[in-house]
Amino acid sequence: MVRVIAGKAKNRRLVAPSGLNTRPITDMIKEAFFNVLGEKVLDAHFLDLFCGSGSIGIEALSRGADKVFFIDNSSEAIKTVHANLANCGFTEGFEVYRNDVFKALDILKKRDLKFDVIFADPPFTNPGIFDKVIKTLDKAAILKEGGILVIRSKKDREMPEKLDYLIKYRMNVYGDSILHYYRWLRED
Repeated sequence: MVRVIAGKAKNRRLVAPSGLNTRPITDMIKEAFFNVLGEKVLDAHFLDLFCGSGSIGIEALSRGADKVFFIDNSSEAIKTVHANLANCGFTEGFEVYRNDVFKALDILKKRDLKFDVIFADPPFTNPGIFDKVIKTLDKAAILKEGGILVIRSKKDREMPEKLDYLIKYRMNVYGDSILHYYRWLRED
């Protein structure tokens, strides 16, 4: 069972999209991630990429994020996100898009949006996508200075330590998953 762990929607159950295309994040990983974020989630602009059920973004809303953007290319996932938002009583403070993540990132950049926190959970079944995601996020420049980007990958997946604008500062292993934490390097 996936649920909201804390905040306004605490203990509300969340449904996952049907089928085997999504891997709902465990409560243990979600709780650890939000413990690392701490107060950073309050009033944050939060981006949930490859959002699946919307569990991470909904947790952010529940814990006081100002605005959450949910993006997934699956119509089933988007229906599930809307159902979970409604079940948790959220009617504002979010935008939900069914779109290819890479096209969506381009749109967000054109809208000149910047985020305090970006969480990306690309499909483990597509190993080549991880490099593309991190490089696209590095070039997109949509993370605010002092913001945090977190990418979830399989435990055996190597991720770069440093890119043009992003630097990895933390990694946490949970079972067969790793959360890779990046910060935006200040532009001089």
